[in-house]
Amino acid sequence: MDMSDAIPAVLQGLIDDAAVFPPGSAALDDAVPAHRGHRQSWYAPMLGPLLVPASRLADLRPGRGELRIGVIVDVEPEQIAELVDALDDSVTVVQYESRAALHHLAKAAKSWPAEDAPVFAELPFGEEGLDAIVGTGFIPKFRTGGPAAEFFPPSEVLAGVMVGCTRRTLRFKLTAGLHRAIRHRDRETGIVHHGFLNVLAAAAEASSGAEVEAVAAILDSMDAEDIAARVRAIIDRPRPLWLGFGSCSVDEPLEDLVSLSLLERGGTET
Repeated sequence: MDMSDAIPAVLQGLIDDAAVFPPGSAALDDAVPAHRGHRQSWYAPMLGPLLVPASRLADLRPGRGELRIGVIVDVEPEQIAELVDALDDSVTVVQYESRAALHHLAKAAKSWPAEDAPVFAELPFGEEGLDAIVGTGFIPKFRTGGPAAEFFPPSEVLAGVMVGCTRRTLRFKLTAGLHRAIRHRDRETGIVHHGFLNVLAAAAEASSGAEVEAVAAILDSMDAEDIAARVRAIIDRPRPLWLGFGSCSVDEPLEDLVSLSLLERGGTET
C-alpha cells in the first residue's frame, strides 16, 4: 500500500513542522532528526516541510538524504538569497514565509532562489490586506494564536478572511494556536483556542459560498462529534481553500485525529 493511502486526501500536507518555534522551541539539532523520523512514519503524507528561521539557516545540519524546509524570513528579505545559496545541496527550500510589508517583499523576493517556491505573506486581518495581496502572487497567512488572548482572533474575524479569500479566489495559511482538533478553553491559561478541524470544516463551508455568520458558527463549535462528522463528509476530497498550518507539535494533532476516529494509528482512515 502506498503511504499516502494511510492519510485521506483532506488531511494530506495539513501540518508544517514548526518544532523549533514557541511554545515547543526545540533545538535545531533535535528538530532535524525528529522531522526525518516523522517523514518515515505512516502519517508522513500529513506533513509539510520543516520550518526553519532564516537567521538559523547557517546552523542547519541536514544529515543524509534530502531535507525539505520552509524558510521563515526573520531577517531583512534582501539577505535571503545569500543564506539559501549557502545551504547544503541536500536541502530543498519549498516555501518562504514573511511578515515584511508587501511592497518590500515584492521587491526583495525577485532575487530569491527557487522562484517557483510559494511565498506566504503574513497579513493583519481585514479586507484591506486581502485587497492588497490580490495580483501579487503571494499567499495570505494569518496568525491564530500566541502568548496572550489578544493574539487569538474572534471567530467572526477569522470567518471574515475565509469568506474574503473565497470571494477573491485566494487560498490561505494559518499559524499558531492550532495544536488541537476541536475548539477548547486551555485549562492553564483560560484562553479559548481555535480547533484545526473547526477551521477545516469552516473553510469547506466558506468555499461553498457560505456567509460569515455560518462560517463563524462552525469555528465557534465545541461539539467534537459534529465537527468530526463534517470533516468525515469531505474526507476523500482535496482540502478546500485552506492550505494548512504550522504546528510546534505533530503528536498532539495526530492524537486528536486518532481519538476522533478520523485516522487509524499505523494504518488507514476509518
